[in-house]
Amino acid sequence: MAEARVYLVDDNAGFRDSTAWLLETAGFEVLPFASGPEFIEAYGADRHGADPECLVSDVRMPEMSGLQLQEELGRRGIVLPLVFVTAHGDVPLAVEAMRKGASNFLEKPFGEDALVDAIRAALANARNKGAVGAVGECLAKLSPRERQVLDLVIASKPNKIIADILGISIKTVELHRANMMSKLGVRSLPELMKVALGHA
Repeated sequence: MAEARVYLVDDNAGFRDSTAWLLETAGFEVLPFASGPEFIEAYGADRHGADPECLVSDVRMPEMSGLQLQEELGRRGIVLPLVFVTAHGDVPLAVEAMRKGASNFLEKPFGEDALVDAIRAALANARNKGAVGAVGECLAKLSPRERQVLDLVIASKPNKIIADILGISIKTVELHRANMMSKLGVRSLPELMKVALGHA
């Protein structure tokens, strides 16, 4: 049985083919699409929320950009963990995408493990948002800003990128990280990841 379903949206056929093969090898079921509109048309209500699923989308596409796709999904009430990929190193666009709720962004070319890890983290984070019990109680202690910092730490973003995304200083990010780890009772990044992803 597939680990999860991944919808892959990219106008570059070569990238779609190679990435689909990579993700299938990693155990995912992959449904590739050449454009945002093609994906939206195919994404039936019967699939919505039925299985663990994640959307991987290019940022820059001719017919509908990744950000426009993200906005359209929001308008339709479709909530999917979303990982953006871009060949342009367009950090401001990616920062905007994460402000609007994307789980992560990767610059092409990226290592094979980087995308697989980003998808698994996005899926785990999505599961965690609905988690209850001890982990949910721990996370409830965090301020909204600390929770934002936590989500970006889980997405493997360094302090400088976190500061850019949230529009705060690196020192403030460091302070939020320290407070967050104290509230969650962890002393290291691996411990933090375990608690945040619900494996504590």
